Amino acid sequence: MRKLKLIWDFKGPEGIKIAEHHAIHLKEFLQIENYENLLTGFEALNEFHAIAYLVVPEDQMKPLRDALKPHRGQVYSEE
Repeated sequence: MRKLKLIWDFKGPEGIKIAEHHAIHLKEFLQIENYENLLTGFEALNEFHAIAYLVVPEDQMKPLRDALKPHRGQVYSEE
């Protein structure tokens, strides 16, 4: 099954710290809602742009998207 990467963008000098903090909240949400085996984290794209992300199977995307309101999404490929 195809996986999708839900993405939250954070820009500016504090973007990396905010993305890291947002990833903590994503993990907490997954625990509270009893989601298992979903990949989440954060990534610095450069010093002024970072992302927090959640990788989900396509069939679970809509309820998570509606609850968490990501800024964007893309097809996830394991590289």
